[in-house]
Amino acid sequence: MAVYTPVSDQELAAFLADYEIGRAVSFKGIAEGVENSNYFLLTDQGPHILTLYEKRVAPEDLPYFLGLMEHLARRGLDCPTPIHGRDGAVLRTLCGRPAAITSFLSGVWPLRPTPAHCAPLGEALAKMHVAGLDYPARRENALSVAGWRALFAQSEARADEVAPGLALELAAELEELAGRWPGDLPEGVIHADLFPDNVFFDREKLSGLIDFYFACNDFLAYDIAICLNAWCFEPDASFNVTKARLMLNAYRKVRPCSAAELDALPLLARGAALRFLLTRLYDWLNQVDGAMVKPKDPMEYIKKLRFHRAVEGPGAYGIT
Repeated sequence: MAVYTPVSDQELAAFLADYEIGRAVSFKGIAEGVENSNYFLLTDQGPHILTLYEKRVAPEDLPYFLGLMEHLARRGLDCPTPIHGRDGAVLRTLCGRPAAITSFLSGVWPLRPTPAHCAPLGEALAKMHVAGLDYPARRENALSVAGWRALFAQSEARADEVAPGLALELAAELEELAGRWPGDLPEGVIHADLFPDNVFFDREKLSGLIDFYFACNDFLAYDIAICLNAWCFEPDASFNVTKARLMLNAYRKVRPCSAAELDALPLLARGAALRFLLTRLYDWLNQVDGAMVKPKDPMEYIKKLRFHRAVEGPGAYGIT
């Protein structure tokens, strides 16, 4: 969500003329994330979010993402809803970028997630998975095994600049995961990026999920594995099994998991750790001039990957 594309007052006014949401009162860039340019837009009719989709987001994928948000909102999930213009369209062009306005979601994301955040997260993730089961569009996960190989190829030659021996360890991990990756777990729409900064809370009550721009169709348990990595490790890289147990128990009350899904969690969690390590590694080695945020440290995820590699079964995640 770092701002890469500036928008002038005149460009904004012309853009808003295609909507019936009033005139701009306040307009400010949101300096978080790394994918798109996001602005907080306050009009005389209320708050909104304006997003300009940058080069990493494929324009042909945007109807899937925007349609998914509308689909989930209709089924009762708290998430941003795309705003239709006077012509009925939700996707337009601004400053040479695809752009859309969505409703504003109140709340704040937890800077330091506690166990009290993890049960509401698990419940919301399961509700999202259930609500998305009848979403008719499909998008393959571009950041699964084949995508990891392509990402690694872009950074392999310089990986040891970050840590000696990193390239060799990642190459071996890729080979093992590719050979063991499951092929027959329950599938559906997954968020694929449900980090704390994409989950809003009003104190400890979850108020909504945001940023569906990595959403795709994949194993539902892979989304759980992503959340294990994103929510259940402490700043010192230790794993908090209490957080994991609360998250998984709340999830399973809404959507029961099969034995095969639970057994696959350690492997899926390794894959999820590798996926975020590789994207962070690329961003670390290819920093964007002028971005409002610094790239995140890829080495946080090598520690998480090694933890999951040593896990012998789902019991390590608090599952009995």
